[in-house]
Amino acid sequence: MRSARPPPPAGRRRRRSRGARHGTTHGTNRGSGTGARGRAGARRLQLGGSGGSGGGDTGAAPSAAPASGGAVEVDAHQGALGTYLTDGKGNTLYLFVADPAGKSTCSGSCAAAWPPVVASGKPTAGDGVDAAKLTTIKRDDGSEQVAYDGHALYYFVKDTSAGATTGQGVDGFGAPWWVVAPSGSAITTAAGTGGASTSPSDDSGYSY
Repeated sequence: MRSARPPPPAGRRRRRSRGARHGTTHGTNRGSGTGARGRAGARRLQLGGSGGSGGGDTGAAPSAAPASGGAVEVDAHQGALGTYLTDGKGNTLYLFVADPAGKSTCSGSCAAAWPPVVASGKPTAGDGVDAAKLTTIKRDDGSEQVAYDGHALYYFVKDTSAGATTGQGVDGFGAPWWVVAPSGSAITTAAGTGGASTSPSDDSGYSY
């Protein structure tokens, strides 16, 4: 029968215990350091992402108005206000009472709320639209804005779907905004009231 191996001296056992305790503590510290560095990196990424997102938020109202600058078709749309002008996708077009004939006076914050209908070429007339009344006028920035019977045409930033007329009768930037009949007259009925009528003249000194 083999004799049992004698146990190691007590001092050696203590050294191993200290080493094990030291290694465990050191490993824990390394893990904690790695975790802290990871958390700090995550915070940096979160801050960076938040900054990028915030930088793109201008606080402007959402707009469904299409980007202008290409070919533009003007159509006649039948709705609660009567028959009025839209673009080829059904987005409502407005005139600004403050504009003199053949001129746009809406720029800056006004143009942000009422984007001008800008075309890169001659606009085309759809069914029910008089092609002879459809022209362009030069804006102060050099772009060509679509006009109908001398009225510069605009979208409204709060029209969020085709056929919407939330800009009808809005008094903004010093004068009302109206949808436009195929005759070239402003339809001055308030949205939702029905019984559309047109305005023959205005205090600004030119006829609708």
